[in-house]
Amino acid sequence: MELAPRPSEAGSGWQSEDDDLQLGVHERGPGPGDTASLPYFTVPDLAAALERVRALGGSVIHPGERWAVCRDSEGSPFALAAAPGDAS
Repeated sequence: MELAPRPSEAGSGWQSEDDDLQLGVHERGPGPGDTASLPYFTVPDLAAALERVRALGGSVIHPGERWAVCRDSEGSPFALAAAPGDAS
């Protein structure tokens, strides 16, 4: 897998994509995913997934229209990305 510069709409950094796997890297910053690895999970309905995160004891710490950064009930950060075509 080779890394290439990310498209400008995706922000700075580099990324690679291979079938169902996507990998992105960027410089560290002050956010929750910038001090540890931050796995992203693609979901078919972002709004419903965020409701489920809260219902299961997690929290949404950076909501967005196409992606959101969350913490699980134990405090570990993760992110959710809207699948292409999600109208949330």
